[in-house]
Amino acid sequence: MSGDAAGGGISRRRLGGGVLALGGALALAPIPFADAATAMGAGAGSAAPAGPGSGRPAVTLRRGTPARAGLLPGPLERLVADAEAFLAPSPAHPWYAGAVLLAGRGDTVALHRPIGKAVRYSAYDEATDTGVEFPADRQIAMAEDTVFDLASVSKLFTSILAVQQIERGSLALEERVASYLPDFGGAGKQDVTVRQLLTHTSGFAAWIPLYKEPTREAMLRRLWDEAPTSPPGGVYRYSDLNLISLQLVLEKITGRALDVLLREEITAPLGLHRTRFTPPPSWRPKIAATEDMRQPWSGLDRGLVWGEVHDENAYGFGGVAGHAGVFSCAWDLAVLGRTLLSGGAYGRARILRPESVELMFTDFNTDFPGDAHGLGFELYQHWYMGAMATPRTAGHTGFTGTSLVLDPTTDSFLVVLGNSVHPVRSWRSGSAPRVAAADHLARAVAVSPGRGRSAWFSGMAAGTTATLTLPPLRLATGEGRLRCSLWWDTEPETDVLVLEASDEVDPAWLPVPFTTTATSSGEEAGTPHPTGSVSGWSGRVWHRLHADLADRRGRRVRLRWRYATGAPYVGRGVYVDALRVEDGDRTVFDDSRHEDAARVEAAGWSLSAD
Repeated sequence: MSGDAAGGGISRRRLGGGVLALGGALALAPIPFADAATAMGAGAGSAAPAGPGSGRPAVTLRRGTPARAGLLPGPLERLVADAEAFLAPSPAHPWYAGAVLLAGRGDTVALHRPIGKAVRYSAYDEATDTGVEFPADRQIAMAEDTVFDLASVSKLFTSILAVQQIERGSLALEERVASYLPDFGGAGKQDVTVRQLLTHTSGFAAWIPLYKEPTREAMLRRLWDEAPTSPPGGVYRYSDLNLISLQLVLEKITGRALDVLLREEITAPLGLHRTRFTPPPSWRPKIAATEDMRQPWSGLDRGLVWGEVHDENAYGFGGVAGHAGVFSCAWDLAVLGRTLLSGGAYGRARILRPESVELMFTDFNTDFPGDAHGLGFELYQHWYMGAMATPRTAGHTGFTGTSLVLDPTTDSFLVVLGNSVHPVRSWRSGSAPRVAAADHLARAVAVSPGRGRSAWFSGMAAGTTATLTLPPLRLATGEGRLRCSLWWDTEPETDVLVLEASDEVDPAWLPVPFTTTATSSGEEAGTPHPTGSVSGWSGRVWHRLHADLADRRGRRVRLRWRYATGAPYVGRGVYVDALRVEDGDRTVFDDSRHEDAARVEAAGWSLSAD
């Protein structure tokens, strides 16, 4: 199978306003997209559209320093160090033989680093569970331009091609697939829509071995006869069959094969010279090898797969399939990501309208918490996006060890391309290298203190509890209150920040309710937090916090922040700044005073300037 299994993370994204279905066709313009510029966050997509027709070119990528990209160098250095650690047993075998890492922000690629080997093993020895290595002079080191079999990251290209056709009016998002492919409507699939294919809510089984059929016609007949395992629209189930079906729709309505569409509509306009289906033999020395494919761990006996598609069903389709089969390199994927973050334009080329990109980054799966999905793109998935995950963060993974993550909020992008099935798929599990890389890139985006030069930072360790405790304070009046600035971005529900209090009457640490107001919102009343806790997404902006301590009158009270994280994923963490406790007209604690700040007990927290 070409797709990684999706994991946890609760969706907080609402279906974008302004998306209008008229008679089964999606109307894209001139409908206002619910203040799309604001919804796009701080990314380049929020700027006025550029590219053809605007009189100015859109952003293009260039290499530069972390400072040029607005990133901290330390976390990027640790990103590489952690990635290199996965070349060693992790824990029993290397997670990949090698990888190419690319990270950037805005128009700047601040990190582009190959590590390990593109080709290391000639075979897998199942008797000893070891890889049979090529002689040293036949092994090939990773390079910046090494080409990878993207596996399911290919689905993004198919999805972009579909959205292009929606723009042009030849494809309707809410139309039944059977209206384009009459044979598709058998076996209970007559009501499946194009949107359900793009959001994996069609009811299809996750996978079936189409490649076992002797001909393409027989493979299609197997697909036509495949019945949904659940009613269309009833559940989220990731399935390669959705994008295979979408490929057939695109080929039918355009009269062009998928590889031709890819070349004419995406790679040629954007100048992606290292991106295509079925790479020629001349590319082979620059392609990362994948698996020694043999039964029983593979469905086919092919030996070492190198320069040909790895996925069995894509192989059965001749290497050109909607769900897998695209080969590309890190720079080309970064250009694609920059294009989407810029609202569909790159340089003087435009492949999508800004409102179309907004659709791809809009959660259509609000009925399925934890499975947020735009058109083709997965959203808000900590299991591989790590601390880059926000309700707007979009991306995808591929079974061969590939991934792309785009965060419009910070205008940052991350490409991790690894050959993790080389020499065999059983050597790797999970997405630890992807998560580690995303955590470091998220940390590389500085959070400026709310006041002064530094703020208290919780850190980003998983499976820990960190406490920030104020000294004992006597509150003489009934007008005690805590004020501070608070910034949080955590894995929803799993990672929780709690304000607690303890005194001689109630020695146990008990939650203290508080109210927060985003500094950029202009709100007056604020948002109450009756449980004294916050979790999830706060917009990555500072909030003013107020907590009433009137019930602690006459008591010697201690206040603390307790930040508890689960495993194995975390968010960007928590910052607390400008801590101030008032008792009527008197200030009894102010962390801007050196003597007060020195009395704070920090366990797991640290002062951070960024």
